[in-house]
Amino acid sequence: MDDHTQLSYSQAWEALRETDKDPRNPNNVILFYSGKSISGNSNGGKVGEWNREHTWAKSHGDFGTSMGPGTDIHHLRPTYVQVNTSRGNLDFDNGGSPVKGCEGCKKDSDSFEPPDRVKGDVARILFYMATRYEEGDRVNLELNDKVNNGSNPYHGKLSVLLKWHEQDPVDDFERNRNDVIKKWQGNRNPFIDYPEWAEEIW
Repeated sequence: MDDHTQLSYSQAWEALRETDKDPRNPNNVILFYSGKSISGNSNGGKVGEWNREHTWAKSHGDFGTSMGPGTDIHHLRPTYVQVNTSRGNLDFDNGGSPVKGCEGCKKDSDSFEPPDRVKGDVARILFYMATRYEEGDRVNLELNDKVNNGSNPYHGKLSVLLKWHEQDPVDDFERNRNDVIKKWQGNRNPFIDYPEWAEEIW
């Protein structure tokens, strides 16, 4: 999974149009948290458009949009601008108040809860990031059982992510996405191919 082809941040727009393409409408992308299908060309920074959500918040390790962790499309997902803003750099956990424009999403002061249908996706993305980026990379990322990780290279909440991984198993959309990313980056998320590895590692 290491030594993958590193995309530029602008290349990620084009890649996401393919990785997250709506199988029923190839001109659209499926937005990660909200599940809505919108035009792949409706990307940008305005409300109602989609942008590139860093599932592993880019401030957790302060890697920004640098090539490597900042542009790795295994964890970049299309989301409504307003939902991306609402999630911000929060860790993941259960609970909170409903998020406008994202059915099933909740948040409180220190965490964000995605809808049930992508809880496992979130977990497997974070498992990948923690395994892919180690000592010697741009940043050494690790999972922990906390929220409020700030700018430290940690993300939580591990115990919750492991439960989400179990509750929401790998589906066909994830498998296809993994295949498409292999074409773009030359690497795969092993936790999609071998879900049992998460329990063995953590």
